[in-house]
Amino acid sequence: MWARRVLATLVTASVVGVQLVGAPAAQAAPDPLLQVTDVTLGPSAVAVSGLNTVPVRITVTAGYASTDPNDANLPMVVYLERTSGTGPLRRMISTDLPRISGTTQDGVWAGPVNVPSTAHGVFKVTGVEAGAFFPVPDMTDPTPFDGPTVSVTGSHLPRLTAKVSPPVVPFGSGFSITWAVTDSATGKPYGTSIGVLLASDAECLEAFGPNTLRTSTSGLLTKAYSAAAANDNQCLLIRNGPFNIASLGLIVARPGIVSAVPSATGATVGTIVPVNGNVLGPPVGCPVLLQRLTGATQWRGVSTGSVRQSGRFTVTAQPAYKGLIPYRVYFATCGRYQTGVSPTFYIRGL
Repeated sequence: MWARRVLATLVTASVVGVQLVGAPAAQAAPDPLLQVTDVTLGPSAVAVSGLNTVPVRITVTAGYASTDPNDANLPMVVYLERTSGTGPLRRMISTDLPRISGTTQDGVWAGPVNVPSTAHGVFKVTGVEAGAFFPVPDMTDPTPFDGPTVSVTGSHLPRLTAKVSPPVVPFGSGFSITWAVTDSATGKPYGTSIGVLLASDAECLEAFGPNTLRTSTSGLLTKAYSAAAANDNQCLLIRNGPFNIASLGLIVARPGIVSAVPSATGATVGTIVPVNGNVLGPPVGCPVLLQRLTGATQWRGVSTGSVRQSGRFTVTAQPAYKGLIPYRVYFATCGRYQTGVSPTFYIRGL
């Protein structure tokens, strides 16, 4: 009943030119029924290596002003935010902390936050929320609390990489991704099978549950994807209860496939001739350049346009001399769409 949003922390890398990153949902209001008196944690400093986690105990003294009998055994969830350090993790979330004494209206809740190596740096308690953690948007944010800190020394942090095959995925074709988990300190696999979760699209930010797949002992996992999956973000997550130890997201590269047709094949010198075309995708907002051949091999830009929501664009030619003039439309790499050119077409200057 107490759904809440995830500010997903992704350990991201640029794969085929596009990053998938976690983004905060719209700001909501803290729970007006929750009053937090104190939060303590210990130990205040831990060392974590590789894919291990170290439990840090959190104790919350609070009260939840509800007479609903369904709220009699609400757990608490504590949020910690990075304040310094170089680890890729930006937020940690405790396990669902059970009440260990007192009442819901005036009680003490306690349990661990499981700290990974990717938290390398200092984290501070910034909020508390009543109810079991659930990773979907909710109308309630954690109630702010200026709490204690934990200093984390992380070593042998996991490094996630991905190789897409083929590197540029044709429209209408399937593809595969080989995901890899290695030790960033040594560049080598950890030498053991690693539990991971593969997800796509919104699931990359709202995934909830355990790691359901395992890599080989070389840290590799290959999955085949359908042609339709090329339109979605894909990701690998190493889950750690309510948050990820590490995660990597990508969206595959696409070819730049351009077509263009002039509205007239001949025009008086100096007359503007609209040229209409299309780029598959569509790469909305990406620029296109109309080029004219000058000399034997030199293509010179003469007008520009941008791709509309429909994938269509319009550029303008203006014959500069009498005779048959070669043109083409050039599309430079934009986001995940790679460079492409239209077939050459001709407008005769009259």
